[in-house]
Amino acid sequence: MSGKDEFSIFNVSTDHIPEGERVPLLREFYCRGVLKAEVEAREAKPAARFTSHVLPEAQLLLGGLCGARVIRTKQLVADGDDSLALIVNRSGVLGISERGHDLRLRAGEAALTSAEDVTTFERLALGSGFSLRVPRRVLAPMIVDVDDAVMRIIPENAIGLRLLVDYAIALLREKTLEVPAMRQLGVAHLHELLALVLGATDHAREATGRRGLKAARLQKAKFLIVNNCWQQDISVANVAHELGVTPRYLQRLFEADGKTFSSFLTEQRLKRAHRMLREPDFAERPVSSIAYDVGFGDLSYFNRCFRRAYGATPTDVRSGGVL
Repeated sequence: MSGKDEFSIFNVSTDHIPEGERVPLLREFYCRGVLKAEVEAREAKPAARFTSHVLPEAQLLLGGLCGARVIRTKQLVADGDDSLALIVNRSGVLGISERGHDLRLRAGEAALTSAEDVTTFERLALGSGFSLRVPRRVLAPMIVDVDDAVMRIIPENAIGLRLLVDYAIALLREKTLEVPAMRQLGVAHLHELLALVLGATDHAREATGRRGLKAARLQKAKFLIVNNCWQQDISVANVAHELGVTPRYLQRLFEADGKTFSSFLTEQRLKRAHRMLREPDFAERPVSSIAYDVGFGDLSYFNRCFRRAYGATPTDVRSGGVL
């Protein structure tokens, strides 16, 4: 959790690991990729699948563990790690014990935990979760009372919670954090959104409104477009409705990013068509059919946009004459 520009990805899966080697593997994973903790098997075959992204002043963990307990023991607490982690239970039931409280997080609920305290995590029903861990020194000035926020159940509909999770997962899926130039900006937005969820000070809330919240909404809008661009009825109105904002507000987000909603949508449709034209599985499909499949309703317009974007016709790309 240093301030250096470091970036590491740790993956662990017990899918093909012998039973006797699973607990040692999980202990190593936690010590290297999360925080120092003991792992105790609660069942004969504990199972896990996690990915941890360690960044400057942030650590993101996505995945699930069942049949085992993770314990931040009294001995391990002495290591001086004072980080705070927002634990979000995405499915199943997750038990957390800390500071004399025993929480049971259901799907969508979250809680803030502290590495300075003895803590036990145990999945009580099969499921998965997400966590964002940051240094205390980063978060404390942004929160009205950071200690008061620890070990309180945060409901699924809490302000900014869903947006924070969606934004973080979009950063991971699109590998944005692997780009050095984007890393610091992405982490700063995560800090601001986390503060918003936990109860930011007036100053931090204002900053989040200017930067983090807008960045998260734009990222989520792009994610929705990328994954639904093939639908001909996708529009600024229905994407704005999904985000809970007005169409004009969403248009301004794209304009501030240097594009329009329509140009970004067209770009994604063209990229999808370009991939299909180069894939053998679509070699027999007519260009007109591909144009329709990716969301274009007018073949002439598709051809003009394609040539403008790639300097070649769809047929040229399909034949392999150009990339």
